[in-house]
Amino acid sequence: MDAQSRGRADDIDPADQWVLNPHTGNYELRLDQSAGESPAAARTATAEDSGRRAESPDGPRREVPAQRSRRSAQKDGRGPEASAAGGAGRRKRKAPKARRKKALMWTGGVTAFVVVAAGVGAYVLYERFNGNISTIDIGDAGNNDVLSDGPMNILIIGTDKRTGKGNEGYGDKGSEGHADTNILFHVSEDRTNATALSIPRDLMTDIPDCETVQPDGSTKTIPGTPRVRFNVSLGQEGRNPGCTMQTVEAITGIKPDHFMMVDFNAVKELTTAVGGVKVCMAKPINDPKSHLELPQGESTVAGEDALALLRTRHSFGNESDLDRIKVQQQFLGSMIREMKSSDTLTNPTKLFKLADAATNALTVDQGIGSAKKLMTLAQEIGKVDTKNITFVTLPVIDNPAETVKATVVPHPTQAEQLFAMMRSDTSLTEVKQKEKAAKSKQAALLKGPKAAPADVRVDVLNGGEIAGAAGATVTWLQNQQGVLKSTNKANAPEKIKKTTLEYAPNQADQARALAEMMGLPAAAMKQGTADAEGLEAMVLTLGADFKGAGIPITGPAKISDDVERASADKAVCSK
Repeated sequence: MDAQSRGRADDIDPADQWVLNPHTGNYELRLDQSAGESPAAARTATAEDSGRRAESPDGPRREVPAQRSRRSAQKDGRGPEASAAGGAGRRKRKAPKARRKKALMWTGGVTAFVVVAAGVGAYVLYERFNGNISTIDIGDAGNNDVLSDGPMNILIIGTDKRTGKGNEGYGDKGSEGHADTNILFHVSEDRTNATALSIPRDLMTDIPDCETVQPDGSTKTIPGTPRVRFNVSLGQEGRNPGCTMQTVEAITGIKPDHFMMVDFNAVKELTTAVGGVKVCMAKPINDPKSHLELPQGESTVAGEDALALLRTRHSFGNESDLDRIKVQQQFLGSMIREMKSSDTLTNPTKLFKLADAATNALTVDQGIGSAKKLMTLAQEIGKVDTKNITFVTLPVIDNPAETVKATVVPHPTQAEQLFAMMRSDTSLTEVKQKEKAAKSKQAALLKGPKAAPADVRVDVLNGGEIAGAAGATVTWLQNQQGVLKSTNKANAPEKIKKTTLEYAPNQADQARALAEMMGLPAAAMKQGTADAEGLEAMVLTLGADFKGAGIPITGPAKISDDVERASADKAVCSK
């Protein structure tokens, strides 16, 4: 912005730089702060025109950015209900100077996060966008707090609902919409990295019972359905996004905190608002079914072309939904780069159009259902560097129950490995570093004397997911390791995510011995302050990270090299 380049942006609301050009009928960005008009208007306006612009406010008014409208209304004595922004009862808000100056920077960069195959969401400071946001009450399916102390998990849903201008021709006209494109976006606790897990719509799974909130405030439980496609977790039988969230949790063991949902219109409107998205084709595309025509190499798509690219299954790979997911991920990576580019971050016109289109297209849960809450969430997500955003698809195999292969099921080993990584908050971009750090901590942990197995006293409790884990561990310790003074204390008072070993300072040699036997990580060791008395035993509580007696817990989870992944900062040509 011109005002920023001259060091005066602290005192300027970006919306106040929009003025009417009387010759075009459009509002344009004012680059000359000393004049109340755009350069184009200044060059062409006559004295009479200028006088007309200063006439009584009772003349025709056009829609302008909210802050300008409110200030004009205050100046001419009319109430906020008369402002062109259309917001009734809006309060005047003074933002700290530093906050105003940074507003455009984080707005554009963080917008990229909520990209799905059907669009993006943008968060802005202006209250006028509050009215654009649609919300759905999902009850207890999510998290009512905007932020949590730990990792954040947001389910992004692209629905194939056909409402909106020009969308009825795509077929399935009366459908309530399905969970057509689904990304579980995991943001790490330290906000340094994120994993975007695509869940295929044709994944066969069990949809659990789902309690939904009806329009009158009452609740209704939608019965679960075994062995159906994942995409019917939304829209069908009255299911809302909360049902999709619960289905995701049943599959992955990861509870989504919030959801963001967009439809076909979002693709067309948002790609147009951002000025198009650059894509690359490894070969020319001419798909008569989606009407997509693209040349080999780079091109820019927006509107109907962008929607056609994201919907087509017949132009890439083996024409499956899995290959379409790869194209969608490449598209999203490109859009993220566009959102974080200087062309977007420094262009108030583009940012304003993007924010307005995005908030109109976005449907969210009530936990983040306001501009203020979305802004708070956006600031956290904006801390993630593009190079540390990794796209990955849930590892699957063909459904063995089918003769004609049309659906898929989770890979028997690779899927759980990936879920375990996300549950343990391990980034796909930092596995080697974490492995090295874990080994270093383990070596430091085991330094010092170790008690003989016969001298180790430990009570074992089960706070994990495996039934009978405490008893199985005690049997293994006694029969395989010689720890005869181990006792099964059954279930812990509550479930825990991480295994812990609590011990007194004078039991450190016993703790080191048990840690070596079980492969306990340094983080599991919890030394108290007071020495143990008499025959008091250490307390080992098995957590969700415990996979079985004799299986080491040390080190981060990792996935097979066969699982494809892509970074948001890398441009790739679709094949």
